[in-house]
Amino acid sequence: MLIDTGPPYDAGLLSPVWAGTPVVAALHDGAWLQAMLDAEAALSRAQARLGTVPVAAAQVITQAARADRLDLAALARQARESANPVVALVREFTALVAHRDPEAARYVHRGSTSQDILDTATVLVVSRAVRLIRADLEHVEQALAALAREHRDTLIAGRTLALHAVPTTFGLKAAGWRHLVLDAVHKLDALSADVQLGGAAGTLAGYLAHAPGADPAGYVRDLTDAFAAELGLSAPLLPWHVLRTPVVDTATAAAFVCGALGKIAVDVLSLTRTEVGEVHEPSPSGRGASSAMPHKRNPVLAAAVRSAALQAPQLAATVLGCLPGEDERSAGAWHAEWEPLRALLRLAGGAAHQTVELVSHLSVDPERMRANTGMTGGGMVSERIAAVLAPLLGKARARDLLNEASARSASTGEPLAEVLRQDGRASAALADARLSDLFEPAAYTGAAGPLVDRALSRSLPVTGRPWKD
Repeated sequence: MLIDTGPPYDAGLLSPVWAGTPVVAALHDGAWLQAMLDAEAALSRAQARLGTVPVAAAQVITQAARADRLDLAALARQARESANPVVALVREFTALVAHRDPEAARYVHRGSTSQDILDTATVLVVSRAVRLIRADLEHVEQALAALAREHRDTLIAGRTLALHAVPTTFGLKAAGWRHLVLDAVHKLDALSADVQLGGAAGTLAGYLAHAPGADPAGYVRDLTDAFAAELGLSAPLLPWHVLRTPVVDTATAAAFVCGALGKIAVDVLSLTRTEVGEVHEPSPSGRGASSAMPHKRNPVLAAAVRSAALQAPQLAATVLGCLPGEDERSAGAWHAEWEPLRALLRLAGGAAHQTVELVSHLSVDPERMRANTGMTGGGMVSERIAAVLAPLLGKARARDLLNEASARSASTGEPLAEVLRQDGRASAALADARLSDLFEPAAYTGAAGPLVDRALSRSLPVTGRPWKD
Protein backbone atom coordinates (compact mmCIF):
# COMPACT_ATOMS: atom_id res chain seq x y z
CA MET A 1 0.00 0.00 0.00
CA LEU A 2 1.43 3.38 -1.04
CA ILE A 3 1.03 6.05 1.64
CA ASP A 4 1.17 9.69 0.63
CA THR A 5 3.24 11.48 3.28
CA GLY A 6 3.41 14.81 1.49
CA PRO A 7 6.12 16.41 -0.64
CA PRO A 8 9.21 14.23 -0.93
CA TYR A 9 12.31 15.55 0.77
CA ASP A 10 15.25 14.04 2.58
CA ALA A 11 15.11 14.78 6.29
CA GLY A 12 17.75 12.28 7.33
CA LEU A 13 15.37 9.62 8.62
CA LEU A 14 17.92 6.91 7.85
CA SER A 15 20.98 9.00 8.67
CA PRO A 16 20.74 10.16 12.29
CA VAL A 17 24.36 11.30 12.24
CA TRP A 18 23.37 14.43 10.27
CA ALA A 19 19.62 14.68 10.79
CA GLY A 20 18.74 18.00 12.38
CA THR A 21 22.31 19.31 12.46
CA PRO A 22 23.26 22.77 11.09
CA VAL A 23 24.87 21.37 7.95
CA VAL A 24 21.47 20.21 6.68
CA ALA A 25 20.39 23.76 5.86
CA ALA A 26 23.60 24.36 3.92
CA LEU A 27 23.25 21.29 1.74
CA HIS A 28 19.60 20.65 0.91
CA ASP A 29 18.24 21.14 -2.59
CA GLY A 30 17.01 24.64 -1.82
CA ALA A 31 20.50 25.68 -0.72
CA TRP A 32 21.95 24.31 -3.96
CA LEU A 33 19.31 26.14 -5.98
CA GLN A 34 20.07 29.39 -4.18
CA ALA A 35 23.78 28.91 -4.83
CA MET A 36 23.11 28.51 -8.56
CA LEU A 37 21.05 31.69 -8.53
CA ASP A 38 23.83 33.44 -6.61
CA ALA A 39 26.24 32.38 -9.33
CA GLU A 40 23.93 33.65 -12.09
CA ALA A 41 23.47 36.99 -10.35
CA ALA A 42 27.19 37.37 -9.65
CA LEU A 43 28.00 36.61 -13.29
CA SER A 44 25.69 39.39 -14.47
CA ARG A 45 27.28 41.84 -12.02
CA ALA A 46 30.78 40.82 -13.11
CA GLN A 47 29.85 41.39 -16.75
CA ALA A 48 28.31 44.73 -15.80
CA ARG A 49 31.64 45.74 -14.26
CA LEU A 50 33.25 45.12 -17.65
CA GLY A 51 30.50 46.87 -19.59
CA THR A 52 29.06 43.86 -21.42
CA VAL A 53 25.82 43.82 -19.41
CA PRO A 54 23.86 46.95 -18.46
CA VAL A 55 24.16 47.74 -14.77
CA ALA A 56 20.37 48.08 -14.51
CA ALA A 57 19.90 44.60 -15.97
CA ALA A 58 22.37 43.11 -13.47
CA GLN A 59 20.44 44.78 -10.65
CA VAL A 60 17.14 43.27 -11.81
CA ILE A 61 18.73 39.84 -12.21
CA THR A 62 20.21 40.05 -8.71
CA GLN A 63 16.93 41.13 -7.16
CA ALA A 64 15.10 38.24 -8.80
CA ALA A 65 17.65 35.61 -7.77
CA ARG A 66 15.74 34.10 -4.88
CA ALA A 67 15.13 30.37 -4.64
CA ASP A 68 11.71 30.75 -3.01
CA ARG A 69 10.41 32.30 -6.24
CA LEU A 70 10.98 29.09 -8.21
CA ASP A 71 9.31 25.68 -8.04
CA LEU A 72 12.08 23.45 -6.74
CA ALA A 73 10.23 20.17 -7.30
CA ALA A 74 9.33 21.13 -10.87
CA LEU A 75 12.95 22.05 -11.61
CA ALA A 76 14.09 18.69 -10.27
CA ARG A 77 11.71 16.88 -12.59
CA GLN A 78 12.76 18.98 -15.56
CA ALA A 79 16.42 18.23 -14.85
CA ARG A 80 15.85 14.76 -16.31
CA GLU A 81 15.48 16.33 -19.74
CA SER A 82 19.02 17.73 -19.76
CA ALA A 83 20.81 15.55 -17.14
CA ASN A 84 21.56 18.64 -15.04
CA PRO A 85 19.40 21.21 -13.26
CA VAL A 86 20.84 24.36 -14.85
CA VAL A 87 19.07 24.22 -18.21
CA ALA A 88 15.63 24.24 -16.61
CA LEU A 89 16.79 26.78 -14.04
CA VAL A 90 17.93 29.21 -16.73
CA ARG A 91 14.65 28.85 -18.57
CA GLU A 92 12.50 29.42 -15.49
CA PHE A 93 14.74 32.13 -14.08
CA THR A 94 14.78 34.00 -17.38
CA ALA A 95 10.98 33.97 -17.39
CA LEU A 96 10.99 35.27 -13.83
CA VAL A 97 13.32 38.13 -14.75
CA ALA A 98 11.31 38.86 -17.92
CA HIS A 99 8.20 39.29 -15.82
CA ARG A 100 10.01 42.11 -14.02
CA ASP A 101 11.96 43.54 -16.95
CA PRO A 102 11.91 41.97 -20.44
CA GLU A 103 15.07 43.81 -21.42
CA ALA A 104 17.01 42.50 -18.41
CA ALA A 105 15.99 38.93 -19.27
CA ARG A 106 18.21 39.12 -22.37
CA TYR A 107 21.27 39.12 -20.10
CA VAL A 108 20.50 36.10 -17.92
CA HIS A 109 23.21 33.44 -18.30
CA ARG A 110 24.89 35.57 -20.97
CA GLY A 111 27.60 33.58 -22.76
CA SER A 112 27.62 30.99 -19.98
CA THR A 113 27.16 27.22 -19.79
CA SER A 114 25.58 24.87 -17.28
CA GLN A 115 28.82 23.66 -15.78
CA ASP A 116 30.07 27.16 -14.98
CA ILE A 117 26.96 27.76 -12.91
CA LEU A 118 26.68 24.37 -11.23
CA ASP A 119 30.39 24.03 -10.43
CA THR A 120 30.53 27.55 -9.02
CA ALA A 121 27.38 26.83 -7.03
CA THR A 122 29.08 23.71 -5.72
CA VAL A 123 32.02 25.78 -4.50
CA LEU A 124 29.60 28.15 -2.78
CA VAL A 125 27.74 25.29 -1.12
CA VAL A 126 31.01 23.66 -0.08
CA SER A 127 32.32 26.91 1.41
CA ARG A 128 29.12 27.38 3.42
CA ALA A 129 29.14 23.79 4.64
CA VAL A 130 32.85 23.79 5.45
CA ARG A 131 32.39 26.96 7.50
CA LEU A 132 29.97 25.04 9.74
CA ILE A 133 32.15 21.93 9.86
CA ARG A 134 35.26 23.92 10.70
CA ALA A 135 33.48 25.82 13.47
CA ASP A 136 32.42 22.55 15.08
CA LEU A 137 35.92 21.12 14.72
CA GLU A 138 37.25 24.16 16.56
CA HIS A 139 34.92 23.34 19.47
CA VAL A 140 36.03 19.70 19.36
CA GLU A 141 39.66 20.79 19.42
CA GLN A 142 39.10 23.02 22.43
CA ALA A 143 37.30 20.29 24.36
CA LEU A 144 40.01 17.76 23.59
CA ALA A 145 42.74 20.19 24.61
CA ALA A 146 41.00 20.59 27.97
CA LEU A 147 40.75 16.82 28.41
CA ALA A 148 44.41 16.39 27.52
CA ARG A 149 45.49 19.00 30.07
CA GLU A 150 43.24 17.71 32.84
CA HIS A 151 44.25 14.09 32.33
CA ARG A 152 47.87 14.61 31.35
CA ASP A 153 48.95 12.10 34.01
CA THR A 154 45.77 10.07 34.43
CA LEU A 155 46.83 6.43 34.24
CA ILE A 156 45.09 4.16 31.73
CA ALA A 157 45.92 0.84 30.15
CA GLY A 158 47.32 1.10 26.69
CA ARG A 159 45.68 -1.50 24.50
CA THR A 160 47.01 -3.14 21.35
CA LEU A 161 45.14 -5.77 19.33
CA ALA A 162 42.32 -5.40 21.90
CA LEU A 163 44.49 -6.47 24.86
CA HIS A 164 46.33 -4.62 27.62
CA ALA A 165 49.77 -3.59 26.41
CA VAL A 166 51.73 -1.07 28.52
CA PRO A 167 50.49 1.83 30.65
CA THR A 168 49.78 5.21 29.11
CA THR A 169 47.71 8.22 30.12
CA PHE A 170 44.26 9.28 29.10
CA GLY A 171 45.69 12.74 28.46
CA LEU A 172 47.93 11.33 25.73
CA LYS A 173 44.97 9.55 24.17
CA ALA A 174 42.96 12.79 24.13
CA ALA A 175 45.96 14.68 22.75
CA GLY A 176 46.17 12.14 19.93
CA TRP A 177 42.49 12.63 19.13
CA ARG A 178 43.08 16.38 19.03
CA HIS A 179 46.05 15.92 16.71
CA LEU A 180 43.81 14.14 14.20
CA VAL A 181 41.22 16.90 14.45
CA LEU A 182 43.89 19.50 13.71
CA ASP A 183 44.97 17.42 10.72
CA ALA A 184 41.34 17.51 9.53
CA VAL A 185 41.17 21.29 9.94
CA HIS A 186 44.39 21.62 7.96
CA LYS A 187 42.90 19.60 5.11
CA LEU A 188 39.77 21.75 5.05
CA ASP A 189 41.84 24.93 5.05
CA ALA A 190 43.88 23.64 2.12
CA LEU A 191 40.82 23.35 -0.12
CA SER A 192 40.62 25.75 -3.03
CA ALA A 193 37.64 28.06 -3.38
CA ASP A 194 37.88 28.76 -7.09
CA VAL A 195 34.99 29.82 -9.26
CA GLN A 196 34.38 27.94 -12.47
CA LEU A 197 34.38 30.00 -15.64
CA GLY A 198 35.16 28.22 -18.86
CA GLY A 199 32.18 28.41 -21.16
CA ALA A 200 31.11 25.56 -23.38
CA ALA A 201 34.52 23.90 -23.72
CA GLY A 202 36.90 25.78 -21.46
CA THR A 203 37.83 28.58 -23.88
CA LEU A 204 35.39 31.25 -22.59
CA ALA A 205 34.48 31.88 -26.22
CA GLY A 206 30.83 32.51 -25.34
CA TYR A 207 31.77 35.31 -22.99
CA LEU A 208 34.16 36.84 -25.51
CA ALA A 209 31.44 36.71 -28.18
CA HIS A 210 29.59 39.38 -26.20
CA ALA A 211 32.71 41.53 -25.86
CA PRO A 212 33.69 42.28 -29.49
CA GLY A 213 37.05 43.94 -29.81
CA ALA A 214 38.14 43.03 -26.30
CA ASP A 215 41.61 41.65 -25.74
CA PRO A 216 40.95 37.94 -25.02
CA ALA A 217 43.63 37.56 -22.37
CA GLY A 218 42.70 40.74 -20.53
CA TYR A 219 38.96 40.19 -20.73
CA VAL A 220 39.12 36.59 -19.52
CA ARG A 221 41.35 37.60 -16.62
CA ASP A 222 39.17 40.55 -15.66
CA LEU A 223 35.91 38.66 -15.97
CA THR A 224 37.14 35.74 -13.90
CA ASP A 225 38.53 38.08 -11.24
CA ALA A 226 35.30 40.09 -11.15
CA PHE A 227 33.16 36.95 -10.94
CA ALA A 228 35.26 35.62 -8.05
CA ALA A 229 35.17 38.98 -6.26
CA GLU A 230 31.39 39.15 -6.50
CA LEU A 231 31.10 35.79 -4.74
CA GLY A 232 33.94 36.18 -2.27
CA LEU A 233 35.78 33.28 -3.88
CA SER A 234 39.09 33.00 -5.72
CA ALA A 235 39.99 33.02 -9.42
CA PRO A 236 41.60 29.90 -10.89
CA LEU A 237 44.53 29.91 -13.27
CA LEU A 238 42.58 27.66 -15.66
CA PRO A 239 38.97 26.55 -15.99
CA TRP A 240 38.65 23.26 -14.10
CA HIS A 241 35.60 21.84 -15.84
CA VAL A 242 37.45 18.58 -16.56
CA LEU A 243 40.28 19.10 -14.06
CA ARG A 244 38.36 17.94 -11.00
CA THR A 245 40.95 18.59 -8.32
CA PRO A 246 38.69 20.94 -6.28
CA VAL A 247 35.90 18.37 -6.09
CA VAL A 248 38.16 15.40 -5.36
CA ASP A 249 40.03 17.36 -2.68
CA THR A 250 36.74 18.30 -1.04
CA ALA A 251 35.55 14.70 -1.06
CA THR A 252 38.77 13.32 0.42
CA ALA A 253 38.96 16.07 3.05
CA ALA A 254 35.38 15.38 4.11
CA ALA A 255 36.13 11.66 4.28
CA PHE A 256 39.20 12.38 6.42
CA VAL A 257 37.07 14.47 8.80
CA CYS A 258 34.72 11.51 9.18
CA GLY A 259 37.60 9.11 9.72
CA ALA A 260 39.37 11.31 12.26
CA LEU A 261 36.20 11.74 14.28
CA GLY A 262 35.47 8.05 13.82
CA LYS A 263 38.73 7.23 15.62
CA ILE A 264 37.49 9.19 18.63
CA ALA A 265 34.12 7.47 18.43
CA VAL A 266 35.48 3.94 18.20
CA ASP A 267 37.79 4.54 21.18
CA VAL A 268 34.87 5.85 23.22
CA LEU A 269 32.83 2.80 22.25
CA SER A 270 35.65 0.54 23.40
CA LEU A 271 36.24 2.39 26.67
CA THR A 272 32.55 2.60 27.54
CA ARG A 273 31.92 -1.17 27.43
CA THR A 274 30.26 -2.41 30.61
CA GLU A 275 33.30 -4.45 31.62
CA VAL A 276 35.66 -1.51 30.91
CA GLY A 277 33.62 1.48 32.08
CA GLU A 278 36.39 4.07 31.81
CA VAL A 279 34.45 6.78 29.98
CA HIS A 280 30.78 7.48 29.37
CA GLU A 281 29.22 9.77 26.82
CA PRO A 282 26.59 12.32 27.93
CA SER A 283 23.16 10.78 28.28
CA PRO A 284 20.37 13.27 28.94
CA SER A 285 17.04 11.80 29.90
CA GLY A 286 15.71 9.54 27.17
CA ARG A 287 18.87 9.40 25.09
CA GLY A 288 20.32 6.01 24.32
CA ALA A 289 17.31 4.13 25.63
CA SER A 290 16.84 0.61 24.34
CA SER A 291 13.44 -0.40 22.97
CA ALA A 292 13.73 -3.76 24.76
CA MET A 293 16.20 -3.41 27.66
CA PRO A 294 15.37 -0.67 30.18
CA HIS A 295 18.77 -0.88 31.91
CA LYS A 296 20.72 0.20 28.82
CA ARG A 297 21.91 3.68 27.92
CA ASN A 298 23.50 3.16 24.56
CA PRO A 299 26.44 5.33 23.37
CA VAL A 300 24.44 6.76 20.50
CA LEU A 301 26.63 9.78 19.77
CA ALA A 302 29.73 7.64 19.27
CA ALA A 303 27.74 5.09 17.26
CA ALA A 304 26.42 7.78 14.91
CA VAL A 305 29.87 9.31 14.40
CA ARG A 306 31.36 5.91 13.71
CA SER A 307 28.63 5.26 11.14
CA ALA A 308 29.80 8.33 9.22
CA ALA A 309 33.40 7.09 9.28
CA LEU A 310 32.32 3.74 7.87
CA GLN A 311 30.31 5.25 5.01
CA ALA A 312 32.73 7.96 3.92
CA PRO A 313 35.53 5.97 2.23
CA GLN A 314 33.23 4.42 -0.36
CA LEU A 315 31.63 7.75 -1.17
CA ALA A 316 35.04 9.39 -1.56
CA ALA A 317 36.12 6.54 -3.82
CA THR A 318 33.15 7.26 -6.08
CA VAL A 319 34.17 10.89 -6.46
CA LEU A 320 37.80 9.92 -7.01
CA GLY A 321 36.65 7.48 -9.68
CA CYS A 322 35.10 10.39 -11.57
CA LEU A 323 38.47 12.13 -11.94
CA PRO A 324 39.34 10.65 -15.37
CA GLY A 325 36.49 12.30 -17.26
CA GLU A 326 36.74 12.34 -21.03
CA ASP A 327 37.08 15.31 -23.39
CA GLU A 328 35.91 18.80 -22.34
CA ARG A 329 32.86 17.59 -20.43
CA SER A 330 32.19 14.08 -19.30
CA ALA A 331 29.02 12.18 -20.04
CA GLY A 332 28.21 10.79 -16.62
CA ALA A 333 31.38 11.30 -14.58
CA TRP A 334 30.58 14.95 -13.83
CA HIS A 335 27.02 14.00 -12.97
CA ALA A 336 28.09 11.14 -10.71
CA GLU A 337 30.00 13.48 -8.38
CA TRP A 338 27.05 15.46 -7.09
CA GLU A 339 25.25 13.12 -4.71
CA PRO A 340 28.30 11.43 -3.12
CA LEU A 341 29.92 14.84 -2.60
CA ARG A 342 26.82 16.13 -0.82
CA ALA A 343 26.57 12.91 1.20
CA LEU A 344 30.18 13.30 2.33
CA LEU A 345 29.63 16.88 3.43
CA ARG A 346 26.48 15.88 5.30
CA LEU A 347 28.30 13.07 7.06
CA ALA A 348 31.29 15.27 7.94
CA GLY A 349 29.04 18.07 9.17
CA GLY A 350 26.85 15.75 11.20
CA ALA A 351 29.80 13.89 12.70
CA ALA A 352 31.56 17.13 13.64
CA HIS A 353 28.44 18.54 15.29
CA GLN A 354 27.77 15.39 17.29
CA THR A 355 31.40 15.05 18.32
CA VAL A 356 31.25 18.49 19.93
CA GLU A 357 28.74 17.20 22.44
CA LEU A 358 30.47 13.86 22.78
CA VAL A 359 33.84 15.23 23.86
CA SER A 360 32.62 18.38 25.61
CA HIS A 361 30.58 16.36 28.10
CA LEU A 362 32.52 13.10 28.14
CA SER A 363 32.54 11.57 31.62
CA VAL A 364 35.98 10.23 32.54
CA ASP A 365 36.48 7.77 35.44
CA PRO A 366 40.15 7.88 36.52
CA GLU A 367 39.57 5.43 39.36
CA ARG A 368 38.16 2.83 37.01
CA MET A 369 41.05 3.44 34.64
CA ARG A 370 43.58 2.86 37.41
CA ALA A 371 41.75 -0.22 38.68
CA ASN A 372 41.73 -1.73 35.21
CA THR A 373 45.51 -1.43 34.95
CA GLY A 374 45.69 -4.05 37.68
CA MET A 375 43.75 -6.66 35.74
CA THR A 376 46.90 -8.36 34.45
CA GLY A 377 48.46 -8.60 37.89
CA GLY A 378 51.42 -6.49 36.90
CA GLY A 379 51.79 -8.09 33.50
CA MET A 380 51.48 -4.80 31.66
CA VAL A 381 54.89 -3.73 33.01
CA SER A 382 56.62 -6.94 31.93
CA GLU A 383 58.44 -4.94 29.25
CA ARG A 384 60.06 -2.90 32.00
CA ILE A 385 60.99 -6.00 34.04
CA ALA A 386 62.56 -7.51 30.93
CA ALA A 387 64.68 -4.40 30.51
CA VAL A 388 65.91 -4.74 34.12
CA LEU A 389 66.54 -8.49 33.97
CA ALA A 390 68.23 -8.62 30.55
CA PRO A 391 71.57 -7.10 31.63
CA LEU A 392 71.62 -9.41 34.66
CA LEU A 393 70.50 -12.70 33.13
CA GLY A 394 70.96 -12.20 29.43
CA LYS A 395 68.23 -11.20 27.00
CA ALA A 396 67.10 -14.69 25.98
CA ARG A 397 67.10 -16.08 29.51
CA ALA A 398 65.23 -13.07 30.84
CA ARG A 399 62.67 -13.44 28.10
CA ASP A 400 62.11 -17.13 28.83
CA LEU A 401 61.81 -16.44 32.55
CA LEU A 402 59.20 -13.74 32.02
CA ASN A 403 57.24 -15.84 29.55
CA GLU A 404 56.98 -18.60 32.16
CA ALA A 405 56.17 -16.22 34.99
CA SER A 406 53.56 -14.34 32.96
CA ALA A 407 51.85 -17.58 31.94
CA ARG A 408 51.75 -18.74 35.58
CA SER A 409 50.41 -15.38 36.73
CA ALA A 410 47.66 -15.49 34.11
CA SER A 411 46.64 -19.05 34.98
CA THR A 412 46.77 -18.81 38.79
CA GLY A 413 45.82 -15.17 39.30
CA GLU A 414 48.96 -14.52 41.34
CA PRO A 415 50.51 -11.10 40.78
CA LEU A 416 53.54 -11.24 38.51
CA ALA A 417 55.69 -9.68 41.23
CA GLU A 418 54.84 -12.53 43.61
CA VAL A 419 55.57 -15.17 41.00
CA LEU A 420 58.98 -13.62 40.34
CA ARG A 421 59.74 -13.40 44.09
CA GLN A 422 59.24 -17.16 44.24
CA ASP A 423 61.66 -17.75 41.38
CA GLY A 424 65.26 -18.00 42.53
CA ARG A 425 66.70 -16.65 39.30
CA ALA A 426 64.49 -13.57 39.31
CA SER A 427 64.59 -12.86 43.05
CA ALA A 428 68.34 -12.89 43.06
CA ALA A 429 68.56 -10.65 40.03
CA LEU A 430 66.02 -8.22 41.43
CA ALA A 431 67.31 -8.27 44.99
CA ASP A 432 68.59 -4.73 44.78
CA ALA A 433 65.56 -3.38 42.94
CA ARG A 434 62.51 -1.87 44.57
CA LEU A 435 59.89 -4.33 43.33
CA SER A 436 57.00 -2.10 44.32
CA ASP A 437 58.25 0.63 41.98
CA LEU A 438 59.10 -1.79 39.20
CA PHE A 439 55.59 -3.20 39.14
CA GLU A 440 53.75 0.10 39.55
CA PRO A 441 52.00 0.95 36.23
CA ALA A 442 51.98 4.65 37.02
CA ALA A 443 55.78 4.58 37.14
CA TYR A 444 55.97 3.24 33.59
CA THR A 445 54.14 5.72 31.40
CA GLY A 446 57.32 6.72 29.60
CA ALA A 447 57.18 10.19 28.06
CA ALA A 448 53.37 10.33 28.04
CA GLY A 449 53.22 13.58 30.00
CA PRO A 450 55.84 15.43 27.96
CA LEU A 451 54.22 14.16 24.76
CA VAL A 452 50.93 15.71 25.87
CA ASP A 453 52.73 19.01 26.41
CA ARG A 454 54.35 18.70 23.03
CA ALA A 455 51.05 17.93 21.32
CA LEU A 456 49.35 20.90 22.96
CA SER A 457 52.01 23.21 21.57
CA ARG A 458 50.40 22.71 18.15
CA SER A 459 47.78 25.38 17.74
CA LEU A 460 44.66 25.66 15.63
CA PRO A 461 45.61 27.13 12.23
CA VAL A 462 44.30 30.48 11.13
CA THR A 463 42.94 30.69 7.59
CA GLY A 464 41.79 33.40 5.25
CA ARG A 465 39.54 31.03 3.31
CA PRO A 466 35.85 31.90 2.80
CA TRP A 467 34.82 29.36 5.45
CA LYS A 468 36.68 31.17 8.20
CA ASP A 469 34.57 33.95 9.71
